[in-house]
Amino acid sequence: MARSTVWHPFTQHGTEPNATMIARGEGAWLETEDGRRILDGISSWWVVTHGHRHPAIVAAIHEQIDKLDQVIFAGFTHAPAEELAKKVVGLAPAGLDHVFFSDSGSTSIEVALKMALGYWRNIGQTRTRIAALEHGYHGDTIGTMSAGARGVFNAAYEPLLFDVVRIPFPYTGREQETLDALDAACREAPLAALIVEPLILGAGGMMMYGATTLHEMKRICERHDALFIADEVMTGWGRTGTLFACDQAAIAPDIMCVAKGLTGGSLPLAATLASARIFDAHYSEDRSRTLFHSSSFTANPVCCAAALANLRIWETEPVLERVAALGALQERALGALTAKSAGFKNPRRLGTITAVDLEVDDSGYLASVGPALRAHFLARGILLRPLGNTIYVMPPYCTTEADLALAYDAIRDAPKALSRGP
Repeated sequence: MARSTVWHPFTQHGTEPNATMIARGEGAWLETEDGRRILDGISSWWVVTHGHRHPAIVAAIHEQIDKLDQVIFAGFTHAPAEELAKKVVGLAPAGLDHVFFSDSGSTSIEVALKMALGYWRNIGQTRTRIAALEHGYHGDTIGTMSAGARGVFNAAYEPLLFDVVRIPFPYTGREQETLDALDAACREAPLAALIVEPLILGAGGMMMYGATTLHEMKRICERHDALFIADEVMTGWGRTGTLFACDQAAIAPDIMCVAKGLTGGSLPLAATLASARIFDAHYSEDRSRTLFHSSSFTANPVCCAAALANLRIWETEPVLERVAALGALQERALGALTAKSAGFKNPRRLGTITAVDLEVDDSGYLASVGPALRAHFLARGILLRPLGNTIYVMPPYCTTEADLALAYDAIRDAPKALSRGP
């Protein structure tokens, strides 16, 4: 096959095989042009919730494209965006009364950071320090890379990044160290904001921590008047077992970012939700206090229509029951895997997400076993994309027990398959 002109994300083209051509998708499955079926075990990078091509979402997209495809969102608005904003506010934790639309998770975080810094500037206080959890990942724009962990993801771009205060990850049994470090950081100098992935760090290795710790981090921020930013880009829309991960800690962040599952995974759309406190600090007759951010496709009408269809699914179908059922299936499958199979450690689950670490000599994102694992799973008709030696399963909510069995059989066989070599 001739080399494609496409430059793929997170892909080392010098070592990776040619990309697999996908022609169709339905439910939990993808299909190649020659009819080969592949189980989407990671929801196509964590975005697909109800399954590929949900009929209600597809119908909403068709209906909207015949009425309005795109309009500038500065000085103009449209019904899908207005209705969507109201519905998202109604579902979000209390107090998040304003919605700023964008088109990706990274951008929604970038907006959140700008909102936070703009807030302090506009009320006349000099607060510019951002704190973030160790090992966190918030995106690939300059601001989000700065907030994320430093390492292979962003080493080449270090000169562009700003410093943040690193708070140690709350490992089991060491949660108080995290809380003490956050409190100390707030006491050292005023903190503008803390940004966290609630309950689970995604690209950092599916590292999980408890709701009590999340609640206490929010309480410390409140005590020191530091803003609390919840990055729910991955965790939102049911992944952790509740609509939003923050719900499990009974907290309302000052700013919350959602994306990925906002449209059910059908089209790119993101939103940054903010409290009235944040909005009001930007509301002025002084034009210099404007939130200076936009993208050409902000609140695209077709994307908003898809998101509205997604929210109607949440309103009219038993989605949380499906989430709970899938979580139970995941728990049983993970337990059976680790009980019967050698070579795995640290099995864990949160909501519909499971993860387990393959025992290897070189762990981490660039673990040499990573590409071989991906190839093994693809050969078995499973789309899994391990984070180095961390294998995780994050399927659409329509995934069946039989589907999961295929994925976990492939995981169980991975150590033996890899030992045989290519």
